[in-house]
Amino acid sequence: MIFLTEWWWIGPAAAGAGTLGWVGVRRTRQRALPAGTTTTGDRAARAWASRPLSKNAARRLELDAAQLDLQSARHAVMRGRAEVKVADAEVVRAQAERAASRVPADVVAAARGRLVDAQRDLRAATAEVRASRAGVKAAKAMLPAIRSGGAPLPVARLLAEHDAVLARWMSYETDPALAIDYPAMTDSRSPLLADFLRAHERAQWLRPASTTTRLEPAQFLAYRDAVRHVSHAFDRAERAARRGGEQPSVEGTDAWGRVASDLAETAQRALARSMESMGRAAARNWSERGAKRAQKKGPDAAPPTPNERPVWPPPAREKPRPPAS
Repeated sequence: MIFLTEWWWIGPAAAGAGTLGWVGVRRTRQRALPAGTTTTGDRAARAWASRPLSKNAARRLELDAAQLDLQSARHAVMRGRAEVKVADAEVVRAQAERAASRVPADVVAAARGRLVDAQRDLRAATAEVRASRAGVKAAKAMLPAIRSGGAPLPVARLLAEHDAVLARWMSYETDPALAIDYPAMTDSRSPLLADFLRAHERAQWLRPASTTTRLEPAQFLAYRDAVRHVSHAFDRAERAARRGGEQPSVEGTDAWGRVASDLAETAQRALARSMESMGRAAARNWSERGAKRAQKKGPDAAPPTPNERPVWPPPAREKPRPPAS
């Protein structure tokens, strides 16, 4: 008993030393692993990430992403309100120091500029909250159709939108006629096309391998925003290219139709002007003849009445003669 009383601490101390030694060996082994080698935890995480999405998670992915987007927008509004209060306090402090002649007037102007910027950012964040709420409502409205199979899965729809933009771009790369008519769409030195290519590279990096690839809501949001950026960048580049090279070969029917319409309108205006000139000439000729007849009859002859003037162009037979002015 005396031995146990004096040496009772040996067991707990040995257990603690063994635990510390195991932890140290594990950390040493992790540091000594060669590049590319994974641990058991990493392999488990990768195995979980490689598992396909469940049907329910794939259907609710857009709704979960929209709710996450709304939450982020609300946090941005809270930060914006705090920044506005801080900027307002800086304006008050700058005005007080200016009243005490401690700072120049440009310090107050700079503080007011920061307040204006903070208020503008707050308005933008508030508008983003409204847009995010509309996105949540749209995702909820689409959920029954997705569940019934009447609408594609969110990832499948994003992949289709991405493929549609890439198909439009490849049409300029593979069609010689379009490449000749719009060289800016194949010239990587064009700033707008360079912007599109950068957006395309990011979207390709975020693109999932298939519709069943496991995606978190944040990853879905990042890929959705990347696809939207790709679409907008391509639209800007295409509009600029089509404005810069107006070739009738791509829109031949519409271009020739516009030309024919312009020619017809010009011909109608010329015909109207010629008819008006002929009418004025006929009226002038008739007036000269009437004056000559009056001179032959004598100076006391009455001048021709307005009712005797000819009307140009002559009225139709079925219509009555217009009243004299």
